Amino acid sequence: MMQRYLDDNFEVKSKNSSEEALQRWRKLCGFVKNPKRRFRFTANFPQRDKAAAMRRTNQEKLRVAVLVSKAAFQFIQGVELSDYKVPEEVKAAGFQICGDELGSIVEGHDVKKFRHHGGVDGIAEKLSTSTTEGLNIDTELLNKRQQIYGINKFTESEPTSFWVFVWEAFQDMTLMILGVCAIVSLLVGIATEGWPKGAHDGLGIVASILLVVFVTAISDYRQSLQFRDLDKEKKKISIQVTRNGYRQKMSIYELLPGDIVHLSIGDQVPADGLFVSGFSVLIDESSLTGESEPVAVNSENPFLLSGTKVQDGSCKMLVTSVGMKTQWGKLMATLSEGGDDETPLQVKLNGVATIIGKIGLFFAVVTFAVLVQGLLSQKLLEGSLRSWTGDDALALLEFFAVAVTIVVVAVPEGLPLAVTLSLAFAMKKMMNDKALVRHLAACETMGSATTICSDKTGTLTTNHMTVVKTCFCMNSKEVNIKASSLCSELSESSLKLLLQSIFNNTGGEVVINQNGKHEILGTPTEAAILEFGLSLGGDFQGERQACKLVKVEPFNSTKKKMSVVVELPGGGLRAHCKGASEIILAACDKVLNSNGEVVPLDEGSTNHLKATINQFASEALRTLCLAYFELENGFSAEDPIPVSGYTCIGVVGIKDPVRPGVKESVAECRSAGITVRMVTGDNINTAKAIARECGILTDDGIAIEGPEFREKSEKELLELIPRIQVMARSSPLDKHMLVKHLRTTFGEVVAVTGDGTNDAPALHEADIGLAMGIAGTEVAKESADVIILDDNFSTIVTVAKWGRSVYINIQKFVQFQLTVNVVALIVNFTSACLTGTAPLTAVQLLWVNMIMDTLGALALATEPPNDDLMKRSPVGRKGNFISNVMWRNILGQSVYQFMVLWFLQSRGKSFFLLDGPDSDLVLNTLIFNTFVFCQVFNEINSREMEKINVFKGILENYVFVGVIGATVFFQIIIVEYLGTFANTTPLTLAQWFFCLFVGFLSMPIAARLKKIHV
Repeated sequence: MMQRYLDDNFEVKSKNSSEEALQRWRKLCGFVKNPKRRFRFTANFPQRDKAAAMRRTNQEKLRVAVLVSKAAFQFIQGVELSDYKVPEEVKAAGFQICGDELGSIVEGHDVKKFRHHGGVDGIAEKLSTSTTEGLNIDTELLNKRQQIYGINKFTESEPTSFWVFVWEAFQDMTLMILGVCAIVSLLVGIATEGWPKGAHDGLGIVASILLVVFVTAISDYRQSLQFRDLDKEKKKISIQVTRNGYRQKMSIYELLPGDIVHLSIGDQVPADGLFVSGFSVLIDESSLTGESEPVAVNSENPFLLSGTKVQDGSCKMLVTSVGMKTQWGKLMATLSEGGDDETPLQVKLNGVATIIGKIGLFFAVVTFAVLVQGLLSQKLLEGSLRSWTGDDALALLEFFAVAVTIVVVAVPEGLPLAVTLSLAFAMKKMMNDKALVRHLAACETMGSATTICSDKTGTLTTNHMTVVKTCFCMNSKEVNIKASSLCSELSESSLKLLLQSIFNNTGGEVVINQNGKHEILGTPTEAAILEFGLSLGGDFQGERQACKLVKVEPFNSTKKKMSVVVELPGGGLRAHCKGASEIILAACDKVLNSNGEVVPLDEGSTNHLKATINQFASEALRTLCLAYFELENGFSAEDPIPVSGYTCIGVVGIKDPVRPGVKESVAECRSAGITVRMVTGDNINTAKAIARECGILTDDGIAIEGPEFREKSEKELLELIPRIQVMARSSPLDKHMLVKHLRTTFGEVVAVTGDGTNDAPALHEADIGLAMGIAGTEVAKESADVIILDDNFSTIVTVAKWGRSVYINIQKFVQFQLTVNVVALIVNFTSACLTGTAPLTAVQLLWVNMIMDTLGALALATEPPNDDLMKRSPVGRKGNFISNVMWRNILGQSVYQFMVLWFLQSRGKSFFLLDGPDSDLVLNTLIFNTFVFCQVFNEINSREMEKINVFKGILENYVFVGVIGATVFFQIIIVEYLGTFANTTPLTLAQWFFCLFVGFLSMPIAARLKKIHV
């Protein structure tokens, strides 16, 4: 019944939940003791609305700016611009243009001002920089530039201080009411009994409140520090920059106006700037303006805005404005305060807290009414109904304090916060295990994952690529460390053609680093081919200077090829293309023979090349085909590069070894009930060979190609998808389609890996998007929920393990806390109804609340994962959070504890032979002490919900041992030394033994309960 209520009213998605769903559960929460604390880690809708309004304003501003710049472009000739005066401080620093002027040019798309300042070269000169060499790295000059133009960081909200958390912990309504009770108790007590005797009860409550507040605040503060550290990690983004003539990787936060930045497909534009040079650049401005249509950027429209993304092409950019001087900086400052969406578990536990809170409130009111009625009945019998003394007032106050404290204990306010505590702990630990969690929900969702769709390159393999086999001019050859033997076998014209293809048709670059050595920049595939070209004696810079690039179509995962058109040194034009072997081969109708002559590609040659490709692929090699086309009829940069009629130069086989430990990780996933599927753009034979080596492809599994998969009917897909283990030559659309079917048709919880820009839709569609930290583009990382910092599949398995750990830890804590709730509620309620007194006082209940809330969460919600977690089946999409196993343990322990406490309440005096004026105090101390030790041992029981051995690994969890030790230590202090404040009295050794023994008995009872199958 509770589960159905939670599913109907407190259900949100792990990602992309609607605002309506997020608002609905808040309205249903009703009675909340401390809204500031309860809703701290939830979405901040006012801030989000502010960011959305800013985005709309940006959209309008940019639309107007583009229209104005288009109109102005037609009237530039003959129009004089008003004289621009350089501010004195800018002149003194050695620059000729100020930050505001630069901002107005780029943000306003102001073509007139742009031309007036001499275009890109003129602005570069005024910024004292060079479009080829970049900035001078002299520290003094860089500091001057920083003072004038600012730094590339946006303003963040100040870190919340510890005292703010203390103040927020004080905002708890029940604690405030108890505080008022304490003050009244002090005043009445001192007035009737004098100082210090009359102050004991009031001071006890005050001390308890302060203890609860400070322990809560310390826990919350530490949590906020962990989130802050993670936020810093999320913002670590590097970019390629030229400074002092050397290309290097730099943090985007070190960028300054005048820097020359190299952008390629998938990068986020790190600052406002101007296009210097490049090809086929398409920019997605939706993050800034909400406009989904990509914008072409070139020398005619050179404006690049911070926060936008490179959808296609590559270019060099001159940085003009940074940080808060850009619209993106202002938008990010607002967005950073919008908060993360709350996680499904947070919302569910808010639902549990709401239900139990309402029950607790009802019982508190009834308890207060029963206690007051008992006092009135007594006064009626004594005939003193009209005369009220200070003691009567104190008794009423104590009744009210007990009722309020029942609410404190009964409303499990700590439940939703235990989720964030556990997530913060797990996220911090996962960071050490090379996984950066970007969204809280991903951490818990990963624990429910039933399927992982993984890339091959760089995730299952090492991404350290080398060319090991070639087939040029129809001759296959293994590549040694020195490729000179290959040079001698190729004709001079063939070798020249091959080197021209390698060094011009590439997205990589060979540069001289600061040590004077060659350094290869680019993707591992590009680096492998460039390294092969250098080993053949090629000269990268020489080839690039000899030919002029006319047009570049960069590689993307849809076309699976890269093409360029070059103007040759002696005149004439030639197109080069390279890419997926079968796709390039299909575009060829000629081939270079063993003499280096161009001959028609007949059936025999085609079969020979196909057999070579299959041979390379079956050896788990990545194959790429290189081809060229003589453009004898001329070519314009606006024309498309030809797609057929090419001459095949040859095929290269690139080795990318399987990562160590992947096979074991795949086996671990299988034993954990998680299916691993490989989705790759590679050749099917290469994919199958690697999949077998990793243990992904089994005898009953299917390997299929993307084009074949997308042709299947819905009925065929229903039979096919459960058996698909490998999908080769897949496009981003195929990946998205597979993920969507697995999630919707088969109800799987899907984790997907991705590194390219085109993987963003699949990462967004998946329950958990996993982006690669090394090979991944910024676009992929932004769409992901978790970034795998070392690109290793084994790290993904670690994330799944931590996800399961978070889910189970919170289940353990909920089981423990609900047991305390139920027992404390029933004991005080039944005792009040049957005896007219409450055995657990306000101070004692506050101490119990702290044991079960803050300290309980610390102990149970921070258990590290163990290997047994990966031996159980995943929860999946429909698993009940409060399972039957939990209900069995809660009810079993509750019944045992209630029976023991009720026995003490009704038979305690005769059992312990208690007599005299202090008998009630001793009995209540015994009840309180027994109750606390029941919780201590039950906390140990809660470490395992199904296994009998609850001590396994206990000493490795220092937090748990520390919490248990501290609880026992302070319990002894409270009972033995703080009796006047806590309404306790020292106990005898036999009484202490009894309390410990009763608490310990809960362990064999828990073991017996675990044998009851539910």
